[in-house]
Amino acid sequence: MEGGGEDTAAAMAMEVEIEAEAVLCMGTSSPATSNSSSPSPNSGISSRRLGLKNSIQTNFGDDYENSTLAVSLSTNALKLYSPATGQFLGECTGHSGTIHEISFSAPSSPQVICSCSSDGTIRAWDTRSFKQISLLRGSQELFSFSFGGSSGNLLAAGSNSQVLLWDWRNSKQLACLEESHMDDVTQVKFAPHQHSKLISAAVDGLICVFDTDGDMNEDNHLLSVMNVETSVAKVGFFGNTYQKIWCLSHIETLSTWDWNDGSRELNIDDARSLATDRWNLDHVDYFVDCHYSLPDDKLWVIGGTTAGTIGYFPVRAGLEGAIGSAEAILEGGHTDVVRTIYPAANTHTGQNRGIFGWTGGEDGRLCCWRSGEIAEMNKSWISSSLVSRVQKKAKCRQQPY
Repeated sequence: MEGGGEDTAAAMAMEVEIEAEAVLCMGTSSPATSNSSSPSPNSGISSRRLGLKNSIQTNFGDDYENSTLAVSLSTNALKLYSPATGQFLGECTGHSGTIHEISFSAPSSPQVICSCSSDGTIRAWDTRSFKQISLLRGSQELFSFSFGGSSGNLLAAGSNSQVLLWDWRNSKQLACLEESHMDDVTQVKFAPHQHSKLISAAVDGLICVFDTDGDMNEDNHLLSVMNVETSVAKVGFFGNTYQKIWCLSHIETLSTWDWNDGSRELNIDDARSLATDRWNLDHVDYFVDCHYSLPDDKLWVIGGTTAGTIGYFPVRAGLEGAIGSAEAILEGGHTDVVRTIYPAANTHTGQNRGIFGWTGGEDGRLCCWRSGEIAEMNKSWISSSLVSRVQKKAKCRQQPY
């Protein structure tokens, strides 16, 4: 998210209800992932509503002409859409288990999206043909993956108490680190400005920092360990040199760390209660994610209600007032828990000017939120099922028309 609470412009959400079409005796066609909010097929003998699963990823590389929004769904499929228009582009199917993470981060391949799954595989898909072009197989469920290393061709993945590393160029497994964690490794991420440094986080409550240069082994390459003291759900980098990490736990605590020296800078056990006190809406029931703006050097934690309203709450240094008043509120788009968010601030193309971001929820809806500044309303796609709501507060409140 760019900007802060001074922007009082209303916004509109472009929303699509994604359904799976069940054709009797002919199998089931499943929703896919995309890089844009998108309408889904809505015809057939009978249908059941599906929730979006875990992640939205977009690709807006300067060297790739077709901006794409990818969404992984609970049907173990990916679908691709145009973010600005909602046009369905195609689908990628092949996983036999839950898709945990998707990313357009394959080296020098902006047209390739990768996915990892509980079926123990990492698959690469060509978004032009929607065909699988590569497959790496682990021995157990894979929860997360990341590309990095000094050459940019190292692929790391988190599994059941293991961190696996491959050379992406030849699919050769280089290492299996199995002594640092004692439970599922939920997150692996290479540092943005120190590409050889790898962060792993797990259900055992530990965050480990590895140096991946040279022949990998835990004795010589494990640099530091941070103990969150509770199961880690998500981590991410922030700070002007990305020297810090934020951490959300499975019990909704929030902490921040300097990963270079392993020191904890902030620990908020009652983060949801603090966030609830920072707006006059319903209780914050869960956290979806965190978002960092480099130009503003500002971190937000994003919380939501079971009714589908979400808010951006600034995270501040120091324990007093560690979570500030909501600076953006997105309401009226979802009717159930929001599971995934992709801020438009993460994109780099002008054609998405005026878009605040995209969200996906358990109600089976994919919403694209526009800031009120944009005048080109004809470029929006809006579901007729959404009901307008009256703006109540002078905040950056995002609403559907």
